[in-house]
Amino acid sequence: MRISNLIADGAPAPLASASHLPPPPIRLPRPALFLDMDGVLAPLAETPDAVVPHPERTAALRAVAGRLDGRVAIISGRTIAEIDRIAEASAASASGVHGLERRRADGSLDRAEADPAVRDAVAAFEAFARTRPGIIVEDKAVSAGLHYRGAPAEGEAALALAKDLAGQTGLALQAGNLVVELKTPGTSKGTALKAFMQEPPFAGAVPVMLGDDLTDEDGFRAAETLGGFGVLVGPPRETAARYGLPDVDAVLAWLNAVEERE
Repeated sequence: MRISNLIADGAPAPLASASHLPPPPIRLPRPALFLDMDGVLAPLAETPDAVVPHPERTAALRAVAGRLDGRVAIISGRTIAEIDRIAEASAASASGVHGLERRRADGSLDRAEADPAVRDAVAAFEAFARTRPGIIVEDKAVSAGLHYRGAPAEGEAALALAKDLAGQTGLALQAGNLVVELKTPGTSKGTALKAFMQEPPFAGAVPVMLGDDLTDEDGFRAAETLGGFGVLVGPPRETAARYGLPDVDAVLAWLNAVEERE
């Protein structure tokens, strides 16, 4: 079963096969940066709470936001509270839970109302995890996550359960890197990026989305549609991104070097 076939935010557009992607340029015309957290700003970890703040990351985010007049947003599957914990509140603009939460640069917050079926998904995931060591259930109120990084052999069963629940409940199925999520439908990282681009300080800028996961493909496509591009972080794969960076360290080096071109 291909994970990409399970994404429920609409059928993904055909992706280009990328055996190699060039690094993104450092000097850009009025860029707006949209950054995923896990696998992009922070290394992947065995459990969600194992990712902790890091002074170099925080300093890089604050510095690039200063150079770009605040045109930096973190767009993640994590909640905004988790984004702030890990990034030490260094990003004024943030979107959590695949667009279901969004905080504007002025501090105002949009949060979707949770689909009641999320509670059923949490209960089903907890029952699944009860007899499978290494499985972690994450309750985000508007979504339910089932992490199997600690038990990768359970991946097919986890995906099958999530697909069945999505069919029963109408929740959107969001498959990621050794995690599957059932969420209140209607948003994605792409919708979050587009919403930011309609508001200050992002309006009129060139969007650049950095991501590593299948959940970031909507963001890559949204950036391309609005005149920008995506940057795939990690090993080459089929992607809508135009550029690539090998790992988290390369992302931080790029953030420290990026500047606005006159």
